[in-house]
Amino acid sequence: MLDHPRGKTPEPPARLDRTPLTRDFFNRPVLEVAPDLLGRVLVRNTPEGPVELRLTEVEAYDGESDPGSHAYRGRTERNASMFGPPGHAYVYFIYGMWFSLNLVCGPEGKASGVLLRAGEILTGAKWAGERRRTARKHSELAQGPARLATALGIDRSLDGTDVCAGPDAPFSVLTGDPPPRDRVHNGPRTGVGGDGADHPWRFWITGDPTVSRYRAHVPRNRARRKGRA
Repeated sequence: MLDHPRGKTPEPPARLDRTPLTRDFFNRPVLEVAPDLLGRVLVRNTPEGPVELRLTEVEAYDGESDPGSHAYRGRTERNASMFGPPGHAYVYFIYGMWFSLNLVCGPEGKASGVLLRAGEILTGAKWAGERRRTARKHSELAQGPARLATALGIDRSLDGTDVCAGPDAPFSVLTGDPPPRDRVHNGPRTGVGGDGADHPWRFWITGDPTVSRYRAHVPRNRARRKGRA
């Protein structure tokens, strides 16, 4: 577990709105949904207890029109959840070791989703900390998509889960505490190469300590050479 005071759980915002987001919220273009998810609260019901996370960083992926998207070349068994309905989870396995969580949006049949990159654990830090024992402080518990998924106990069994199914479902998303517009910034997505590298579709809350550091894409052959150096 994290040591105090570095691991002390912050108090949830006093104005936190616990109204669940409806499917209509997600049934919009991905570039509208992505920045609007900042400040919303993802509730993950686990066997140990609920973990609540305020979203501070996300990335948008626009399906078959987006070279950076898993759905760019069409529907497969892996990415099927991205094609809807909206308001469901898309979970994928990456690098042979990590899971990442996306929220599907847009009309059914058109693949798009928002990758949840980082957030602040509001409640359930005990359970998140037990899953993320290497975290040195509270802000690192869900700082990055793999860390976020690990802290929330997410794996591929949750792919396709309805996040609008009610408070007893594995996931729900609350209205939360959206930041002022002047604190929302955007830039290139992390680790995306090729024609999708320059899309400024990563959104974050400026100044929030849980936001991950930007990393540009490194081609595989360069990454291998660097690893041997």
